[in-house]
Amino acid sequence: MTIGQMMLDEFDEEMKNTRRVLERCPDEKWNWKPHEKSGTVGWLAGHVATMVGWLPMTINTQEFDYAPVGGPGFQPPKIGNRKELLAEFDKNVAESRAALSTVSDAEMMKHWKLLAGGQEIFNLPRVACIRGMVLNHHIHHRAQLTVYYRLIGVAVPGLYGPSADEAQPGADGAAAN
Repeated sequence: MTIGQMMLDEFDEEMKNTRRVLERCPDEKWNWKPHEKSGTVGWLAGHVATMVGWLPMTINTQEFDYAPVGGPGFQPPKIGNRKELLAEFDKNVAESRAALSTVSDAEMMKHWKLLAGGQEIFNLPRVACIRGMVLNHHIHHRAQLTVYYRLIGVAVPGLYGPSADEAQPGADGAAAN
């Protein structure tokens, strides 16, 4: 079993949880944000949905400059509602899962660079980039989105057990999520 194949069960579980979160993204609150310096619900949900697509990009390239000198910077896909959000997420999950299931250990151990304006941000083995820049980063922003949901009155799904919104009968209401 390869490193990528060993990551599949965890990947599948996290993506199932993420889809449960994204399914609750309210179109009517798409432009709401908790603070002037924060992104909107729609922007954050779109970020969560699209960053999964960074996984095959990391496997299939040697580096990425998101703000190249003299060229256009990275522009994520424009997503305007929950239907588009889920379609983009599902596409990215399928492509990412396929990439993880077929990548060799040798490719996973090759270094990958993130650049900004030609300046190196980091240079790590692909497996470390996938774990940190893609998966951990993805989970971090998914958690932010659940806080947004709490603030706008959207029930937060349980991700690693029941949430306070899904408390079991007789429970004291103190949930992990």
